[in-house]
Amino acid sequence: MEFIEKYFSKYPQEKIIKWFKQICLAEAISWFFLFTAMTLIRIDPEGIFAIIYISTIGSIHGLFFTLYLLFLPSVRKIYSWDDEDSVFALIAAFFPFATIWIDKKLARFDRE
Repeated sequence: MEFIEKYFSKYPQEKIIKWFKQICLAEAISWFFLFTAMTLIRIDPEGIFAIIYISTIGSIHGLFFTLYLLFLPSVRKIYSWDDEDSVFALIAAFFPFATIWIDKKLARFDRE
């Protein structure tokens, strides 16, 4: 994890926070499109559009999911999260739209 923190240390905290908030939103939106792609593939499993759509959206969602996980150590350090908050943010990556909740409730300086 030290190499991730070393990489992100050259950027100001405001920029990392801005990127993390954008990634949280993008991950949730891409999950919605992935859900529509999964529904479409069930309706038309042999259709070329459904196959291309699910593979494209799946790759995009995977990118945002990975970026979210890569940003977690740096954001943990910025917001001074304890272990419980960090594990909660990590687990939230696996549930639909939970990254929006992390962005709105956990990724703040003024929380008690």
